[in-house]
Amino acid sequence: MQNNTFSALFIGQNLVKLSSVASTNNYLKDLVSNSGPLAEGTVIMADHQFAGKGQLQHVWESEAGKNLTISILLKPNFLGIEQQFELNKVVALALLDVLTPLFGAKVSIKWPNDILVAGKKIAGILIENTVQGSRWKHAVVGIGLNVNQTQFSPNLTRATSIKNVLQTEYNLNSLLADLCVALERRYLQLRAQKFADLHRDYLQHLFKFGEQSKFRVGDEVIEAEISGVSLTGLLELNTSKGTRTFGFKEIAFCFD
Repeated sequence: MQNNTFSALFIGQNLVKLSSVASTNNYLKDLVSNSGPLAEGTVIMADHQFAGKGQLQHVWESEAGKNLTISILLKPNFLGIEQQFELNKVVALALLDVLTPLFGAKVSIKWPNDILVAGKKIAGILIENTVQGSRWKHAVVGIGLNVNQTQFSPNLTRATSIKNVLQTEYNLNSLLADLCVALERRYLQLRAQKFADLHRDYLQHLFKFGEQSKFRVGDEVIEAEISGVSLTGLLELNTSKGTRTFGFKEIAFCFD
């Protein structure tokens, strides 16, 4: 573990850099379980993550040395366990804050855990929470950001990277420093209970918010308009049958 000169006060000040690891999230969870107390804001960064995890048991693909694959330890025990989605908002908005200077209005948040540029996925989020009784003990925040990788598996037709869009290579350490600062700023908003501000910013940049779109629900394709996201993270849709809410396992976007 090493100390760093990132301008963030605590996120990224303890940084573990690994040449290769199966999953930064698993590595950090093991570190929390098997070591002494670990400082909030500890970051695990891997040059090569060869079995990174996404939602629903999906694998996060990342070419060695090309992308940011990190995990961050946070301890949001100032929140109730029913407020876990507030942390999703914070992480998504931090990524948005880093990418908007590069891409402007092309950046959006795709519910529940992806960041898009011009409709293509550039980053993914996986947050694994540990709850003890009625108390939120800690969260391991996994982030994959495609930076300098230009080729993706044929099945990842909607993947993109910073270099793919801008035709320019970016320094991973500089991006990590920017992300730590952005995440800490948004996290401190959360700690200050600025829920309304975070929710407003989240909806303002939500992919397809207020637009008529197609969704797959089981074997059915429906047309609906995203009207919001509930306090517990459910997607709220205005449909021909009225307002309906869905968890992330229950619905998917239909892309043309």
